[in-house]
Amino acid sequence: MKDTKAINKDLILRERLALQRTVLANQSTFLAFLRTAMYFLIAGLSLRNLLKVENSFLIEMALFIISFVILLLGTLNYFKHKKSISENKKHIGDYQLEYYE
Repeated sequence: MKDTKAINKDLILRERLALQRTVLANQSTFLAFLRTAMYFLIAGLSLRNLLKVENSFLIEMALFIISFVILLLGTLNYFKHKKSISENKKHIGDYQLEYYE
């Protein structure tokens, strides 16, 4: 009987560590979205100064809109996965009392 409790404790620890890695991966993905959005924003800001193009205003607006859309999608993706991760934490709690004994 003692072996099964040890196995349950190991499984709980593994599940907790897996969820922590998933949280870190979610944060890393959000930062990648943020970085990409900032690249498009900076491209839009610097376009007029670097290139002498006739329709530079339209291209700048397109880059600003793309930047905003990427930032919005990244934020929505982050919170959707954060909610999913927090829902999965509830399933680990079934063995929580045995783990702390």
